Amino acid sequence: MLDQIQQLLQQIAAIEIANAEQAEQFRLQYLSRKGLLNDLFEQFKTVPNDQKKAVGQQLNVLKQAAQAKWEGSQSTVQQVATPSQFDFSIPSAQTLAGSHHPLSIVQRDIVQIFERIGFHVAEGPEIEDDWHVFSGLNFPPEHPARDMQDTFFVQTHPDFLLRTHTSSVQVREMEKQQPPIRIVMPGRVYRNEAISARAHCQFHQIEGLFIDEKVSFADMKATLLYFVQAFFGKAEIRLRPSYFPFTEPSAELDVYWGLNSEADHRITKGTGWLEIMGCGMVDPNVLAASGIDPEKYSGFAFGMGIERIAMLRYQIDDLRHFFENDVRFLAPFKGLF
Repeated sequence: MLDQIQQLLQQIAAIEIANAEQAEQFRLQYLSRKGLLNDLFEQFKTVPNDQKKAVGQQLNVLKQAAQAKWEGSQSTVQQVATPSQFDFSIPSAQTLAGSHHPLSIVQRDIVQIFERIGFHVAEGPEIEDDWHVFSGLNFPPEHPARDMQDTFFVQTHPDFLLRTHTSSVQVREMEKQQPPIRIVMPGRVYRNEAISARAHCQFHQIEGLFIDEKVSFADMKATLLYFVQAFFGKAEIRLRPSYFPFTEPSAELDVYWGLNSEADHRITKGTGWLEIMGCGMVDPNVLAASGIDPEKYSGFAFGMGIERIAMLRYQIDDLRHFFENDVRFLAPFKGLF
């Protein structure tokens, strides 16, 4: 083994390292976990006890020589790569431009449409209390949305949770000010759901609220028709009866998407109609709970999932694409500012 060590010492002394590639080859050959020195240290375990001292000393000399050779090569490599050696007149590589995320683009466009008719943006916390998410919105104590299966509660503070909808901002705004109130509320929300092509444990909503004297169901329909025409370019909508604890009456808004292509048949299930949001007149109990006189004021509210609207606009078939930050998915959105 001593002869083998001496041979390696001579090899290392004779090696010339001129660039980074040679330095890396040297490191791999001698100093890596699969290198020659590591093999020798494994063999050292089998050396007889009376020879261990002499062999061990020579092994350390070999290791120090290899380490010194590699460390000394680093200054040589740095000198080769010093900026003074580069030609700064050579054009640099192209810097690729980024893009806005499709959800940001869609949210911006929705907000701008409603801002044109007097709405302004309101925001609220994502960690909320039970009152603003449920009780203040007329959710009864036994409502299934309060269950752990649907909601992320804070374990150490059971009265706090990750908001399940941006309707909590409606309650906060109604508590802060008296009508007229005309707001849209975009934001991230959370639900305890398995992640799939059509569902996610976090997603984005945008909701709207308009409260004033003599606000009617007809006002709501006209407002939402204006939005649909401005955003989708579609001229026909319909309202179907539905149920939400905080609105009465409640409705689902459908857009006539048409049946002009195979994709239209698929996404509308052959009906031509496509649901895009829920809406309704604000329940008088919700107004009263926030300190607004339901005898004097009325209003309407609506809400939609931003991911759903983006999937319709861009014909995206998997919700998970929005959260993966894959540049191949994001590249087509460059320039859509």
